Amino acid sequence: MEPSDEQLMLAIQRDKLDKLNILFDRYQHRVYSYCLKSTQNREDSSDLTQSVFVRVMKYRKSYNGNRFETWLFQIARNLVKDHFRKLKIHNDQFNPVDILPDYAEEENPNYENEQKLHLALSRLSNDKRELLVMSKFQGLKYEQIAQIRESTVSAIKVQVHRTIKELRTLYFEIDEEY
Repeated sequence: MEPSDEQLMLAIQRDKLDKLNILFDRYQHRVYSYCLKSTQNREDSSDLTQSVFVRVMKYRKSYNGNRFETWLFQIARNLVKDHFRKLKIHNDQFNPVDILPDYAEEENPNYENEQKLHLALSRLSNDKRELLVMSKFQGLKYEQIAQIRESTVSAIKVQVHRTIKELRTLYFEIDEEY
């Protein structure tokens, strides 16, 4: 039986740093995906993903034994926020790049719809986009998101519902532009 994330992290706290490789393998794609959907920049997302795991190692002694996934995404969230703060990016200055996979339009019948969805996501505020990325793309539970965002589960549910409604409106506005 494989050790749990929490068991691995407790081993890392005891300076068994080779266990970090296992956690990296388990989470690197999800962390990268979270960063990419948040920043919409491949290079920045790659750098941020590396920074997340550097911080896991650096701050391993501060891990309190709670759910590792929540702690990891709190670190990722803080790094993404710091990234935007350093760049002083605001929504009106945000210039999305195409973050769709590299395949031709004819290979994917949903290509155009995915482009519109990513454009609609890029028009959401960073905070709202982050909320959808955590809940819908990363599959974090509302309880985890509430803990990460220092909020209540009911508030997160309402925010997700309202953000999805706003995303739907933006998507159909973009659809009319095409």
